[in-house]
Amino acid sequence: MKSFEFWFDFGSTASYLAWTQLPALEAATGATAVFKPMLLGGVFQATGNQSPANIPAKGKYIFADFSRFAKRYGVEFNMNPWFPVNTLLLMRGAIALQMKGDPRFKDYCRAVFNAIWVTSLNMNDTAVASQALVRAGFDATALIALASEQATKDALKAATQTAVERGVFGAPTFFVGDQMFWGQDRMDFVKEALQKAR
Repeated sequence: MKSFEFWFDFGSTASYLAWTQLPALEAATGATAVFKPMLLGGVFQATGNQSPANIPAKGKYIFADFSRFAKRYGVEFNMNPWFPVNTLLLMRGAIALQMKGDPRFKDYCRAVFNAIWVTSLNMNDTAVASQALVRAGFDATALIALASEQATKDALKAATQTAVERGVFGAPTFFVGDQMFWGQDRMDFVKEALQKAR
């Protein structure tokens, strides 16, 4: 069965927008998205890249652009006043659930993406993040404990290093085989590559 990799970080606005479009991309191509959590801050540090928001003029423009895409996609999007969000614990939570093969992994992704980019919660605050997870039906205490285990920390670090070694410099990044596509606005190219793939 065809598949494509989706490398993401919850704190990336573009990752959120791309995530909202994954079901349509899967339906159009018959391919399955393979979720690849990584720590975008670690990628930036390793590659010398930085968030567009760090450049005032570009930051102002790009968030207006994200709003345009959200309108085009017909999805909810609200700029988070707490941006940038420190997603270390949140990404560890994602990779911990994935390592365990937890069937609620995608529910977790939905809960976190929505908490940041729809309801604009301060997910930098562990108490606020815990409340959001509880509302989504998770045992926040157990999940935070799992996210804090050394094996989880090592797994996220290794995943981020793998991303860097493969040429990733930002989020979201897609791979169709060895072909890399960066940005939620490049999903048409991902679709074309998948439709050509056997």
